[in-house]
Amino acid sequence: MTNVRTGLKRLQETARQTVREIWLATGPPLRPTRRAWQFDVLVALTIGIATVYYGIDNADNVVVREIAPGVERVMTRPNGPGGMAFMVTLAFIASAALVLRRRCPLAVLCVVTAATLATPQSVLRLTFYAYVIAVYSAAVYSPYRVATLAALPVSVLLVSTSGNSVTPIVPNEYIALLILVPMAVASVGLRTWKHRTDEGRTRLSALEREQAEALRRAVEHERARIARELHDVVTHNVSVMIIQAGAARKIMKTSPEQAGEALLAVEAGGRAAMTELRHVMGLLTMADEGGGTGVDGPAAVPAPQPGLDQLETLVGRVRDTGLPVELTVTGPPFPLPPGVGLAAYRVVQEALTNTVKHAAGATAAVTVEYGPDRLRVEVTDTGGHAGAGAADGNGRGLIGLRERLAVYGGTLDIGRRLTGGYRVEALMPLEAQ
Repeated sequence: MTNVRTGLKRLQETARQTVREIWLATGPPLRPTRRAWQFDVLVALTIGIATVYYGIDNADNVVVREIAPGVERVMTRPNGPGGMAFMVTLAFIASAALVLRRRCPLAVLCVVTAATLATPQSVLRLTFYAYVIAVYSAAVYSPYRVATLAALPVSVLLVSTSGNSVTPIVPNEYIALLILVPMAVASVGLRTWKHRTDEGRTRLSALEREQAEALRRAVEHERARIARELHDVVTHNVSVMIIQAGAARKIMKTSPEQAGEALLAVEAGGRAAMTELRHVMGLLTMADEGGGTGVDGPAAVPAPQPGLDQLETLVGRVRDTGLPVELTVTGPPFPLPPGVGLAAYRVVQEALTNTVKHAAGATAAVTVEYGPDRLRVEVTDTGGHAGAGAADGNGRGLIGLRERLAVYGGTLDIGRRLTGGYRVEALMPLEAQ
């Protein structure tokens, strides 16, 4: 008994689901374009004028149809004012409904089917052509696919078994036209399909080329960004280490304690360089490896990129090389976007590195100004003589700084000071805080 009830419930649920599928649309209703509306109105007018003229012209006529060799059947057409009005009405309803054949294809099929069933056998042309178009439109445009698949055979069956032959007699002079017109339509459709296919292939090829070009540009941009990061990390730390190592070598015999402090500074600079290099290389490998375990243990999230909050540490490392640096911060500090903070940090790092390399014996000053709508970073030095690493410069660091600042709408101003030395100023716009 339980199995029977379960089976009945399943049957009821299946029936409900079937009904829902019949009445629910499988897609959004078609929204014809203005050109499609104009075409449908033209089709409706053409068929309407032709069938109305046919109905008026054939009123009170007698049709003799040969239904078999030597067997003729006489059919009278509706006559009188009432008969003519009836034929005109059928022709008007069937043709006028075609205006909505894209927007409401299933409703148009029902209306035209009813008009076709009401059409006398002797004047089938009044609604036959409209019926063919309505069947085609329902099959192509209706969003109610299940209901349409059920309505189409029912409609055809009703029309074919209503006692009316749906194949009206075609005059001999129209035979060639009926053959050539479908061939022409099929040819135009095939040509249009081929044209659209070629256009689609062309667009696909163009899209593939654009994607390849975009990928190439992205790779070049990423390589340039990596080169800038590696340049900033390596140049600064190695330059500082060279200065400190050279100083330690010179005072190794006379001041062992100061030499030890210099070597400790070299060690700290090396550790800082390794940390930043590990961070940069981690950024390169995270996307490819997708996690996993590295040489130092399980893969971890790399340390955040440096910002202005680490400026004191940077200045302290430079001071350890023997370069006096004065740090001034004006305005109330506030959190900056990570990219802006990193760019400002790199400006100070590159400028101080150049000072260490090219202006030995100078003093430097770093000024950070927090404004309501911009961040200003300035690094100046008093000038000096070139150091040991001055010949290694190639100007790539300053180019990288300009590109980095340009990403955030910033500018970089570099030049010699009238009083001697060098000046580097970076301006970056900020959102309202």
